[in-house]
Parts: sequence; structure tokens; C-alpha cells
Amino acid sequence: MERTIDIKDLFKVVKKRFILIMTITLGCTLMGVAVNFYLITPIYESSAQILVNQKNTNENNIQLTELQTNIQLTNTYKTIIKSPVILERVHQKLSLQMSTQTLSNKISIENEKSSQIISIKVQDKNAVLASDIANTVAVVFKDEIPSIMNIDNVTILANAENSAGQKPIKPKPLFNTLLTCMGGLFISILMAFGLSYLDNTVKKEEDIEKILELPVIGIVSPMKKI
Repeated sequence: MERTIDIKDLFKVVKKRFILIMTITLGCTLMGVAVNFYLITPIYESSAQILVNQKNTNENNIQLTELQTNIQLTNTYKTIIKSPVILERVHQKLSLQMSTQTLSNKISIENEKSSQIISIKVQDKNAVLASDIANTVAVVFKDEIPSIMNIDNVTILANAENSAGQKPIKPKPLFNTLLTCMGGLFISILMAFGLSYLDNTVKKEEDIEKILELPVIGIVSPMKKI
């Protein structure tokens, strides 16, 4: 016969397996705390911004065509920023103890649509190094672009700053710990229901009524041995 479970049965399962549920949930929570607060290395992010804008030698306003050209150049510049010719100079200037490929992986270039501003973002476990790399990339790119593109239209808009109270962007320990807690609770409840569903032993007369769908006529009390 198929077994049916009502809301009352669900609460009974939770009550019966409460210690199991709490043990697994607490264990997952403690594991989340240990991993997120003590084992995962914090990662910091710093960002420098450059502006792609043709320098105006006279007082005339920039023409629309020049503006469109600058915007189109940003896509090319995003590629050049992470090119070996730029990163190798950054590597040399900072005397980095990493390969240029590793350096490239730490850098991300962002540019909003129809914007002349390019953001150079760097992630590293060392907050000071992240800001140094971002600023150096911006300076080297500005210095090299005239010889690469035969045009001088890059201005450093904002330098990356490293404040003493800078917070890491990852991990997010409180959020991650909450997720592991909820995950542990979900798994433990599923396990409790699974164990209850697989338990086919008859413990009281109500179990017989549910399984056989027949009323219990009488109960035989246990007899003591003489």
C-alpha cells in the first residue's frame, strides 16, 4: 500500500529527528565559518580610470565625429591594455614575482556602452599591490599609446586608492556562512524524512491502521514470563 504523509506527520518527523537536524545544520555552519573566515584568502580590488578624449589644441568644441571616433577606439584600447607590450613594462616597473599571464588574469577592463571612460580593475590578495598594478597599467598605457596608435588621446581620470579600511570583495563570509547553514538545514530535513520514509517498522496501532487501512479491533498486552 502507498504511504501518505500529512502535515502532522511532517512535524512528528522533525520532532523525532530534531537532534539529527540540528547536528548537521550546526556542523555545516561551523564548517562555513572555518572555511570563509580562516581558510579562504581575502581578495581585494582596486580600480583606475582613463578617459579616451582627443586633446583639443584650440578652444573649438569637439566635433561629433571626433567623439564617435574616441568611443570606437575604446574597444581597441581595451585589448591593447592587456597586451604583452603593456603588461611586460608593468611587470618590469613593479618587479613583480609573477608571470605576465598571471598578471593579465588579475586585470579586467570595463567600459560602459557609448562611454569614453575605461576602468582598469585589478584583483589581488594584497590590497596595496592591486592599487599599484592598476595605477601602473594606466600610466604605462598612457605613455605607450602615442607610439602604438600615433595618437595622444588618453588622460588618467582617476587613480586607484588604497585605504587602510578597505574591505575585500570576496569572500563574503557572513553571506556564505548563511548559505551553508541553510544548505545544512535543507539536507538534514531531507535526510530525516528519508529515514522516516524508509522506516517500515510498526510502532503503534495507528501505524497498522494506516498501512492496512483497517480498524484495530484489539490490542494484546505484553505478557510477563512466569
